[in-house]
Amino acid sequence: MNSISPAVRAQLAPHGVLYAAVYLGNFLLVTGRSSSGEPTGIAPDICRAIAERLGVELKLLGCETQDEVVNSAADGKCGIALVGSDPARAKRVTFTPAYVELEASYLVPTNSSIIDVSQVDQPGIRIASFFKSAYDLWLQRNLKYATLVHADSVQASNELFVREKLDALAGLKTGLVAAAQKIPGSRILDGQFTGIQQAIAAHKSHLEAIEFLSTCVEDFITTGLVSTLIEQYQVQGLSAAPLTKKS
Repeated sequence: MNSISPAVRAQLAPHGVLYAAVYLGNFLLVTGRSSSGEPTGIAPDICRAIAERLGVELKLLGCETQDEVVNSAADGKCGIALVGSDPARAKRVTFTPAYVELEASYLVPTNSSIIDVSQVDQPGIRIASFFKSAYDLWLQRNLKYATLVHADSVQASNELFVREKLDALAGLKTGLVAAAQKIPGSRILDGQFTGIQQAIAAHKSHLEAIEFLSTCVEDFITTGLVSTLIEQYQVQGLSAAPLTKKS
């Protein structure tokens, strides 16, 4: 990728600055802040790598909600937005292939008769879930019998699970490990109900930019940048995404 077309620069950084949105609530991909308050972690570093390829300055926007991240790209506030890819969100933006995958599973309370992920989707089962998170969107589409009980944050869903004595708590596996340490007798089910793919989103009309960003993702995976960042930030519960086969 030796040359960048004027169309790509015009779509992503029309004024010589790449504005990039990241979701602050994803503690696996945004692990902290710098002394100046800028988000740090895997997702911010992926944004920096893209800005370097474009040869432009980077301005990071830390968002408190995932809707805000998606809207930043859909409304043209940011050239790119890093967030979990999902069909519902893809109605507003276009996603690249994933650069990392996160495991999503369930936590169940002590003495629960549920021993397998496949047993959760049954009549009468109530699941605490963080509303409109990537895994919640998947559950909304795929659950046939169980009922989702929504909360407005990961922590709120954990508290809801305990307070209402629900049958299961949905979440990213790393987050469930932390929750299990605070809920005596609880256990995490083996396996996953889905893998949450984290990707780069851009405005739906920016076709040249999407092609450029998709090539970036492929290069970041094949050169080992993604794996290096996972090791550098010592993050568990995610892995570099498999390369998407080209048709």
